Amino acid sequence: MSSAKPLIAGNWKMHKTCEESAATASELAKLVRGVSGRDVLIAPPFTSLTTVRDAISGSGIALAAQNLHWETKGAFTGEISAPMLVSAGCTHVIIGHSERRLYFHETDETVNRKVKAAQAAGLIPIVCIGETEEQRETGKTFNVLDKQIRNGLEGLDLNDADALVIAYEPVWAIGTGKTATSSQAQEVHAFVRSIAGEMFGKTLVQGMRILYGGSVKPSNIAELMAMEDIDGALVGGASLDAETFAGIVKY
Repeated sequence: MSSAKPLIAGNWKMHKTCEESAATASELAKLVRGVSGRDVLIAPPFTSLTTVRDAISGSGIALAAQNLHWETKGAFTGEISAPMLVSAGCTHVIIGHSERRLYFHETDETVNRKVKAAQAAGLIPIVCIGETEEQRETGKTFNVLDKQIRNGLEGLDLNDADALVIAYEPVWAIGTGKTATSSQAQEVHAFVRSIAGEMFGKTLVQGMRILYGGSVKPSNIAELMAMEDIDGALVGGASLDAETFAGIVKY
């Protein structure tokens, strides 16, 4: 069971120019002004980070990046380091999203290195885990998640529940319109919390936020959030429209 304050996070993926990002962020800030009892975060593309930072200044909305490299600097053309993200105004960074694992061959090992790099820079990692449709259908969900959690977070020194966010995103539900039922999601979230509890202590993980991601919409967010171990959502496509995302935030 969780005692964590909910977090509603929007992952914009590879969408929006700087101008479009500024307009969406500014509109969102107006729409969620005065909303209490939950935290709000958006993750625009790298090119829009400082633009969005300025657009949400003073709004209480947090800024995240969608990825990072595990080294602080070096000859890694096209990569972005944790200190660069901090200087751009980020407080969080998404790590190990299923699209990164699928298209860019990220592994539990690279996730682990990135998590530690984020932590060293003072960024809060949002670590993504999830099974494919085939893995779920063959009964491998819990084995897959156990491995992703233990390997991805191995050696992590964690003394504060707010210093890490885990996002469960079933790969079969991302961008497909399919959503895990609230009971399916709750079952997995409880399992994830139990594994994290073995690693970091049951008391600490009661306050750790575990998000659900996978075709989250205004129409299903309330049911998901009613589950005792779901502490928020990592929203993809529905976060691209300020009004729609605000509807999710205001569930």
